[in-house]
Amino acid sequence: MTDSPRRGRPGYDRTQALDAAVAVFNEQGYDGTSIAALADRMGVTKSALYHHFDSKEAILAAALGVALDGLDNVIAAAESAPGSALDRLTHAITGAVRLLVLEKASVTLLLRVRGNSATERAALERRRDFDARVAALVSAAQASGSVRRDVDARTAARLLFGTVNSVVEWYRGDDADGLARDVVAIGLDGLRVR
Repeated sequence: MTDSPRRGRPGYDRTQALDAAVAVFNEQGYDGTSIAALADRMGVTKSALYHHFDSKEAILAAALGVALDGLDNVIAAAESAPGSALDRLTHAITGAVRLLVLEKASVTLLLRVRGNSATERAALERRRDFDARVAALVSAAQASGSVRRDVDARTAARLLFGTVNSVVEWYRGDDADGLARDVVAIGLDGLRVR
């Protein structure tokens, strides 16, 4: 016997319900969206949503987990990637761009959290950890002599990932690799030692 995804009425599985909820959160804001509004938008009862999630906060936690787990995977892969420190930084930027294209809705939601709930504060803490790890990659590239040392590593990391994060606002394509190449080229050109 195979396990099939739990389905609510009228046929949403957990992933579909989460995707629909994230779309509404991104349109109306998390704080401005009620479970009733989510259920109404999906054409289901509130109990159908509660079939998959215990609360609106549990939906938020699951959605943010998609983005945060993806970022954790990106930074861990970059930190352990072979090659130079600059290669590892490039790997982090490329992986983050790919994640943004693949999981745009969840990453957009993550970028909009402000710390109004315990779930949001935990997400912001994980984002700060990611930022610190990117800054460490910049520092390592500086120490190796491949990235300018006259720019603060934390500032450089924030500016690089400000560019990466802006992708959610304007990019409508699906060429993650091409976009990643462009972001790396533009983002790192000003930091490279010549």
